[in-house]
Amino acid sequence: MSPLLEIRDARRTFVTPEGGHLAALDGINLDVGENEFVTLLGPSGCGKTTLLRAISGFETLDGGTMRLNGADLTALPPFRRPVNTVFQSYALFGHMTVARNVGYALEVAGVAKAARDAQVTEALEKVGLAGLGTRRPGHLSGGQRQRVALARAIIAKPRLLLLDEPLSALDRNLRLQMQLELKTLQNSLGIAFVFVTHDQEEALTMSDRIVVMKSGRIEQIGTPREIYRQPKNRFVAEFIGETNLFPVTIERVDGAEALARTADGVELRLSATGRAAGEKVTAILRPADFTLGATGIPGTVTRAVYLGSDLYLLVQPNAGGPEIRVIARDGGDFSQGTDVHLAHDPARVHVLEAV
Repeated sequence: MSPLLEIRDARRTFVTPEGGHLAALDGINLDVGENEFVTLLGPSGCGKTTLLRAISGFETLDGGTMRLNGADLTALPPFRRPVNTVFQSYALFGHMTVARNVGYALEVAGVAKAARDAQVTEALEKVGLAGLGTRRPGHLSGGQRQRVALARAIIAKPRLLLLDEPLSALDRNLRLQMQLELKTLQNSLGIAFVFVTHDQEEALTMSDRIVVMKSGRIEQIGTPREIYRQPKNRFVAEFIGETNLFPVTIERVDGAEALARTADGVELRLSATGRAAGEKVTAILRPADFTLGATGIPGTVTRAVYLGSDLYLLVQPNAGGPEIRVIARDGGDFSQGTDVHLAHDPARVHVLEAV
């Protein structure tokens, strides 16, 4: 089956105030499938918003093509593209009721009032705002205003919905709630979503696939699990959640396991698959990959932070080198100065590029 959205070799360069050139998009290739939730993730300036604006038609490409459902979008103005955008600022009309905000595009298009009212009612029900059509945006909470913006975007039944950091203005609890609601809404609507964020937690929570971007290029595309557990390079490993990086040398291979050691003497056990003695690699272990026990890497707790059901620990290995970040279940006294041992499963160690 052909993808809904096809982007090939998309390029966009801006002239900087100093007279230089900045490649905001540097040869982007991306497919988005029907009813797929794809998140563009990366730090500020990586090109994710420029790519979203190019899809919507508010940014003109210098090169490359974009096709939606097989039709070339390149020459189409924004108002002729079958996509809608939800902005961070909501962009609601404060003097209009919720119902008029949601149905405004249909009103401009000349849709009869009875049909328009029916579609507005349906859209408000889908986003959980039934019965609030007579209110004005100023009388709503931040989460409710965000739902109004979503209802307005979906009422025209676009093939593709673009969302530009729509949750960034919400407080943490409401943001977590809206993450789950957005994913549920996307599944029920059967509309493809392209979501822009710099928040890794949002991306991992909602996405079918994540597109990690840096300096106008795509670093990796994959499912949340692939991005988190199998990052392709150091940038992705460090950008997606916390991680421990260990530049190691393979000392020997013993059956299914390989013994590796850092320059400071911290010992790790890896899967032996593809490994050879003398090989230098960078390995990663996530904080939750360690367990506290009687064996493993010996060290001393330098900091302990209570997280509720978990403890966040910084452990200084006795052998030296950087502190190791650990997330452990709350079930013991691991205050500063406590001696511990950090055990790990060799299968959980992911090997990155050679160093």
